[in-house]
Amino acid sequence: MSALSDLEKQRLTKLERIRQRGIDPYPPRVRRTHANQEAIAAFEQAGEDDELTVSVVGRLMSMRVMGRSTFAHIADGSGRLQIYLRRDDLGEEDYEFFKRDFDLGDIIGVTGPLFRTRTGEITVRVQSFEMLAKSLHPLPEKWHGLKDVETRYRQRYADLIANEDVRQVFITRARIVNALRRFLDARGFLEVETPILQPIYGGAAARPFVTYHNQLHQNLYLRISFELYLKRLIVGGYERVYEIGRDFRNEGVSYKHNPEFTQLEFYWAYADYNDLMDMTEEMIATVAQEVLGTTRITYQGHEIELAPPWRRITLRQAILEATGIDYEDYPDAESLYHAIREYGGAAEPKATRGKLIDPTLTNYVEDNLIQPTFLYDYPVEVSPLAKKKPDDPTHVERFEFFIGGMEMGNAFTELNDPLDQEQRFLEQGRAYAAGDEEAHPMDEDFLLALRYGMPPTAGWGMGVDRLTMLLTDQSSIRDVILFPHLRSKD
Repeated sequence: MSALSDLEKQRLTKLERIRQRGIDPYPPRVRRTHANQEAIAAFEQAGEDDELTVSVVGRLMSMRVMGRSTFAHIADGSGRLQIYLRRDDLGEEDYEFFKRDFDLGDIIGVTGPLFRTRTGEITVRVQSFEMLAKSLHPLPEKWHGLKDVETRYRQRYADLIANEDVRQVFITRARIVNALRRFLDARGFLEVETPILQPIYGGAAARPFVTYHNQLHQNLYLRISFELYLKRLIVGGYERVYEIGRDFRNEGVSYKHNPEFTQLEFYWAYADYNDLMDMTEEMIATVAQEVLGTTRITYQGHEIELAPPWRRITLRQAILEATGIDYEDYPDAESLYHAIREYGGAAEPKATRGKLIDPTLTNYVEDNLIQPTFLYDYPVEVSPLAKKKPDDPTHVERFEFFIGGMEMGNAFTELNDPLDQEQRFLEQGRAYAAGDEEAHPMDEDFLLALRYGMPPTAGWGMGVDRLTMLLTDQSSIRDVILFPHLRSKD
């Protein structure tokens, strides 16, 4: 621990004085009759002629000492409440004790009747008070809150104390997750849990985190997706399943990427990607209406309407409109590479054809997709788990949906032909051998599951963090994750 500041030393001195008075500055329990907002509501309901005495608690957030009296504010989980302390009510010794040894940040309890001040603020006239937790570290500067971004992320507890709007973001996040659950539960989906530690990672194109199981003497991987386990459950007879949980991808960090993130995936037997597009529109609009009370939102200065219908356009047409490049005119990686370079775009000379198409979407299309948009029908090279289109085997029945210039989710009609799936895994293995570290590994057990027979199925995945960014108007994923990953200070 670093050397103590003068303010911290002063607080330690006050802590010792409190102990010398025979007071435990960290007592095990407290009597509380109302949360702060409950006390305010009870006073307004009772009427000002009825005396209402309450015992409330909270962190001391402001103090205004005026000689023989003090106004202060305490904050609990429900909000702030003003308290009023007078020497005539408390006695000189207790009043001076409060003024001398209580600091901003201390968690305290007070008891007294409620009244309304001349300015109209409902206030507790304190008859007694107690220390519940002495704060030994000063709060961030009280008038400006905690603004340093690095400190806010590393000390989220201080950020939450100082910034009410930050607390509200995470309350909204919880409501979003609950609304997603209610939406799926109401439509007959079963919430399940699948392994986080997996012997074979799969279900997405990403590098995994690796760990080692000492007892089993084998490497295990933190999951990058729930997909292959959820589809095993479809094989087992469940027709609608979903999971909300953590995925882990050992890749770059940016304003919209965090190595650990929250994902929602669901799988729906006897449905296809057209059904999923309809359900996606309905789900996002329903969640926004339930959480925000509207389907019209503002994200980073853009007015966005989430209500159906959303725009639908093929990936091929979207890239053609943005760049003038029709990737179907370039059937191999080399010719497509030269077309992208002639356009002036960045391209890796040894990339596969699929690995050239994907960044073209990211670099030249995605940022312009502000209003909700489905891009559908993707090349088979970048979709190893999706079903081919019956009339075009070079493409699969897959879509991604975009809002506010961000990819929000990915979905497709699932590949359920075990022989086709095995061949795709083999092709991915060749890509891995050629240097593609994100290629999908072979999964023999999943192939065995498919050999038992999986019904026609539609699968869908979305990052909950990005949806939270959208609905709370946050520009960085770190602002919607309570404890984001940061580079070590060392």
